[in-house]
Amino acid sequence: MENMKKYLAEFVGTCVLVLVACGVAVSPAGYVGTALAFGLVIVAMAYSIGNVSGCHINPAVSFAMFLSKKMSGKECIGYCISQVLGALLGSILLGLFVGGYENLGGNVAQLTLTIAYGEVGSLFVALIVEIALTFIFLVAILGVTSKTENKAVTGLVIGGSLTLVHLLGIGLTGTSVNPARSFAPALLQAFTGNTAALAQIWIFIIGPLAGAALAAFFYKFLEGKKEQTPAPQSPAEPEEKE
Repeated sequence: MENMKKYLAEFVGTCVLVLVACGVAVSPAGYVGTALAFGLVIVAMAYSIGNVSGCHINPAVSFAMFLSKKMSGKECIGYCISQVLGALLGSILLGLFVGGYENLGGNVAQLTLTIAYGEVGSLFVALIVEIALTFIFLVAILGVTSKTENKAVTGLVIGGSLTLVHLLGIGLTGTSVNPARSFAPALLQAFTGNTAALAQIWIFIIGPLAGAALAAFFYKFLEGKKEQTPAPQSPAEPEEKE
């Protein structure tokens, strides 16, 4: 029963993320407005469902938590399924709201990359972009959630970090860092004949998961080194003698 509550929270949270943030993305809000929308949704959800599920609403986050041994494999799978289903519902609702499913904010390598690197090269650069942005985002999450005293500001830090990576990435890949957020709009867009996002979906699944794995191992390394290094003795404190 406890896990079902967590899965429901993840379902609703991801639905809200896709509906509201992708909704802003397909409106004439611009880069800053879109980046703020994604960040603010995370802030709102973190302080509403965070105490239930941790407010991952992103398979990459759940994957990093699994690799960090903060959740079981079974629970991670349950989270990811709930997130994808929530993203699908959010995409369906968004299509109803905007009057069509041709453009729901699916991710593709942007024209900036295509001009600079060509059709094929842009795809691999987009993959690197998604790995790097997810790494930055997940390091921030792992860092701020590592100490209980950060609880009051956790939502603000995570939402701010998501806003930050969106400001850089929107003009390059549209910024995913979230496989569920990319897959659901791409799938529904494909039913209308707009298959560009679905054809590139591998970038927005592999990239975020790879970035999440790198962040988990990197943070584990940092924590390990911290544990192995003894705290420096204050010059004012004499060394204890047996």
